[in-house]
Amino acid sequence: MFNEINLDEIDLTESPPSEEPRRQYYFMAKCRELVRKKKEELGRPLSFCIETFGCQMNARDSEKLRGILEEIGYIKSDSESSDFVIYNTCTVRENANLRVYGRLGYLHALKKKNPHMMIGLCGCMMQEPEVVEKLKKSYRFVNLIFGTHNIYKLAELVTEALEQDGMIVDIWKDTDQIVENLPIDRKYPFKSGVNIMFGCNNFCSYCIVPYVRGRERSRLPEEILEEIRRLVDDGVKEIMLLGQNVNSYGRNLAQPLSFAELLEQAAGIDGLERIRFMTSHPKDLSEELIEVMSRYPKICPHLHLPVQSGSTEILRQMNRRYTKESYLALVDRIRASIPDISLTTDIIVGFPGETEEDFMETMDVVEKVRYDSAFTFIYSKRTGTPAAAMDNQIPEEVVKDRFDRLLARVQEIAREQSSRFEGRTMDVLVEAVNEQDSSLVTGRLANNLVVHFPGDASMIGTILPVHLDCCKGFYYIGSTV
Repeated sequence: MFNEINLDEIDLTESPPSEEPRRQYYFMAKCRELVRKKKEELGRPLSFCIETFGCQMNARDSEKLRGILEEIGYIKSDSESSDFVIYNTCTVRENANLRVYGRLGYLHALKKKNPHMMIGLCGCMMQEPEVVEKLKKSYRFVNLIFGTHNIYKLAELVTEALEQDGMIVDIWKDTDQIVENLPIDRKYPFKSGVNIMFGCNNFCSYCIVPYVRGRERSRLPEEILEEIRRLVDDGVKEIMLLGQNVNSYGRNLAQPLSFAELLEQAAGIDGLERIRFMTSHPKDLSEELIEVMSRYPKICPHLHLPVQSGSTEILRQMNRRYTKESYLALVDRIRASIPDISLTTDIIVGFPGETEEDFMETMDVVEKVRYDSAFTFIYSKRTGTPAAAMDNQIPEEVVKDRFDRLLARVQEIAREQSSRFEGRTMDVLVEAVNEQDSSLVTGRLANNLVVHFPGDASMIGTILPVHLDCCKGFYYIGSTV
């Protein structure tokens, strides 16, 4: 956890600073006093619980929220009976919204038993105006609502919520501001995500993300590299560079820098042993990036390259801006430079207008690329996106049949692909004691495959050579060398 300013040295009799992040440290100090008084009043510590829905970006945001809450005096808990519960929401699919509404009913019952309880909602779902209006009308027991652009303001917003009754709503439609260097509570001490950019400019016709995350804005490279150095000094061995489309990093900077250049500079940091990144949009993946990946062993040989569909016509309607042929040519160039690379992908089945011929084009891509794994999704209408208004929505039974056929073949190929490393000795970053068998530990290869092998908790966070004895489909059983 990084702490730039000593909270004890902040003079709360002065007005809050206007510049960030000093302003937030001021409110952390102020909020810590409010939390201390509340603890004295109740005669016990105050606990918090954060439930995270969605992607790696949301998971990283939750680490920031946890860091701030711990700094102001709350104690982390896994229980939704805590004094402060925050749902960090996702809105990629509408059923994710319905799930949140359902769980709010459960929280309301808990709050009736604990009148001191506070409920906060943040994340992508809160960026939808109709959602906020519904919450204001039907869920008045929620204390705090904020979105994706002002996560960093948590201490300021909690201060306001503690000082007054009623619902606090702070939603920004968009922003060009990036505020980092605030406390963070990482899930793992030995690996960490690092935001390099926020937002998305692609506007795929099925996707709500650009509307709720805003337009692309990149962090300054020197700030990113300094954060990585601090993490390495704190014991981190592996970092994941995060962005909605990392391949377009740097284009909006005053002095543009390509993602490949940033990646190369990160690879030069002493003590950093592994670098991952996601997600890559195929239309922006450069030859320069392929070349940099091939030259630096610490850049993991794993690339998540969402294809979404194998049909050029469906890709056009999705506004993906590449063709089946250009995607396959890109895969060929990647494999020519990095022969052992593991490729993973996302595939949507049943996009409006998809014919059986379109679907077979997707199956053809799966056969030609032979992905190590694939996240397969049934298309679902997302209100607010162009695709939701398209004609020719596909009947449910047709989509289900295609999905089952695709999933069966994807899993069969993935098992075959995974087994190609059997008999090799490869480095594994140990992440945990195995949940099913405490005599084993679980870790990951650089290509992201999971390995279980004999060990104990003292190995967690270390990188060890492991012989891959036996492939079990989607994971390995190994032995230490």
